[in-house]
Amino acid sequence: MPTTLQHIVFPENRDPDVLPLYTDPETWSSIDGEPVRLSSVAHIDDVLSRDSARVRSGQRVSYGTYFNAFPAAYWQRWTVVDSVALTLRVRGAGTAIVYRTNAGGAQQRVDSREFASAESTGAGSDLELRFELPLNNFGDGGWYWFDLIAGESDVTLVGGDWSTDAESTSTGRLSLGMTTYNKPDYCVATLENIAGNPALVDAIDRIFLVDQGTRKVRDEAGFDAVAARLGETLNVIEQGNLGGSGGFSRAMAETLDRPDSDFLLLLDDDVEFETESALRALQFGRFSREPTIVGGHMFDLLDKPVLHAWAEVVRPGPFMWGPSFPEQSRHDFRASNLRQTPWMHARLDSDYNGWWMCLIPKRVIAEVGLSLPVFIKWDDAEYGLRAREHGFRTVSLPGVALWHVSWLDKDDTQDWQAFFHTRNRIIAGLLHSREPRGGLMLQNSGRQDLKKLLNMQYYAVQLAVDALRSVLDGPNGLHADIGRAMPRARSIAAEFPETRVYRSGDPETPVARGGRALPQLGESRSPAGLRLALFTLKATPKHWLRNGDERNAPEPELEYAKRDANWWRVPGHHSVVVGTADGAGKAWYRHDRAKFRRLLKESRALTREISRNWDRLAAEYRAALPELVSVEEWRKTFEGR
Repeated sequence: MPTTLQHIVFPENRDPDVLPLYTDPETWSSIDGEPVRLSSVAHIDDVLSRDSARVRSGQRVSYGTYFNAFPAAYWQRWTVVDSVALTLRVRGAGTAIVYRTNAGGAQQRVDSREFASAESTGAGSDLELRFELPLNNFGDGGWYWFDLIAGESDVTLVGGDWSTDAESTSTGRLSLGMTTYNKPDYCVATLENIAGNPALVDAIDRIFLVDQGTRKVRDEAGFDAVAARLGETLNVIEQGNLGGSGGFSRAMAETLDRPDSDFLLLLDDDVEFETESALRALQFGRFSREPTIVGGHMFDLLDKPVLHAWAEVVRPGPFMWGPSFPEQSRHDFRASNLRQTPWMHARLDSDYNGWWMCLIPKRVIAEVGLSLPVFIKWDDAEYGLRAREHGFRTVSLPGVALWHVSWLDKDDTQDWQAFFHTRNRIIAGLLHSREPRGGLMLQNSGRQDLKKLLNMQYYAVQLAVDALRSVLDGPNGLHADIGRAMPRARSIAAEFPETRVYRSGDPETPVARGGRALPQLGESRSPAGLRLALFTLKATPKHWLRNGDERNAPEPELEYAKRDANWWRVPGHHSVVVGTADGAGKAWYRHDRAKFRRLLKESRALTREISRNWDRLAAEYRAALPELVSVEEWRKTFEGR
């Protein structure tokens, strides 16, 4: 009997903003190489249910979209599936056309079928169309999809799916691990979403909801009702705040004890969940040739057609995470859908996937271990690199995704998380970098510290300095420190006045004597190459010699909007006001010569010390890794021992 790999789906809440991810307008063209929409024939009113949609008389709608096309290249490369069947249940009279693409996005017609049901309504008039499609020419990329064209009357797509007759390599069920800190409303909404998908509930062995907050999920309105619906499938675990790495490690440890679970799906808390994606990730895992980590993409929860990133890598030189190429970042499907975006048709391989949504086979957890005890930041990237060293790859699978609060309204490199950005990146480099002394990582990290110092962000650099010291302390204290590092980082914020946020109406809000800075015209790009070297040579001694004490700082010279406070503009001032990333208020940055000198000296001295001792530190961290990520060591941390 065929196994369904993907259902044809439509947005459950009839949200018009996400429609471009499910159905595609009829006509596009190109002007100066940019896709241009000429006409739109897909409307939210044509979505009839989760499974069905209407094509109006005389119109054509393509389902060559993010959620309804079939990513053939990924299934050919990583799974035992060598052919798929597209089955469509239709009503009315029209034509179905199947297309494929190659790695460059060139579209090719594969097959077509005219159809006409005996009646225009009623279940008895449904027709089933089946297309057998091989997976043998998608080595470097390519998709399958279909279009529907309606004749003189409307056509209804009653339902459809992509399936296979291949034998799966696993039949085990799915556990689901969510970790949360004071986001009970999101968690209840996600549980309700899961409970509303019977196929997903049937596939789940256990849901491990690891609650590490002070606002308990069990106290949230609606929890009791959804808990009753899920029954023994839902297991709420309350523990101290051990960050994402502690919450997800708890779910990993619990899954290892579940004989019926072959996979664990990690989910962040502040998300909106496309439940079909969980089923697709599970099926991809079940049919993979070897145990494979299956990652989901992240869309912006506050701008839903925008994709955060497609496939992410850790670049070996600077040892920094990010998309495999810039065009992936912040891609807007309203402006360019799948059919109009050539790079999406290439198969893109990943080093890791963010733990906003990531399926990990239980065998991988058993062999690789749990997360590093690093609270947050780099735990997911490090895990992907560690898994690869054990022979397990990560696939960020198109068509598998959720919506997550994006980073646009945040700048966590300047708040308490700056400690974890610096420390955990270096620890990951010590464990996995194959470049001498970590390649360019330490140099890059030092430059980031200098950039922040020139921008009077002394708190962030203090945390980076503390992070460097923590790295030098070695790996043995990571478990003991996991619950203390975040409170410690936050506690010293009071020593740095730039961390105060002045809200609207605050009478103490500083007023810039020069008013608001105008957006920069002309030379607005970041200095690079020789210009960057000259900028640094000029700005650094100026700040070193410049008198200034933040306790007696002059009134701000200018006020900058966050978008205009470029790191090469702010250093020209003694004192400025800058809007916060989330738009909630303003911060006052003031030059302080003593802090600038102390932090610059400490940052450089500690960076040099790590560089000199790189090989010794790398050996220490690598030797300690098996114990750090073991279930036994994590159990002690869960129990507060």
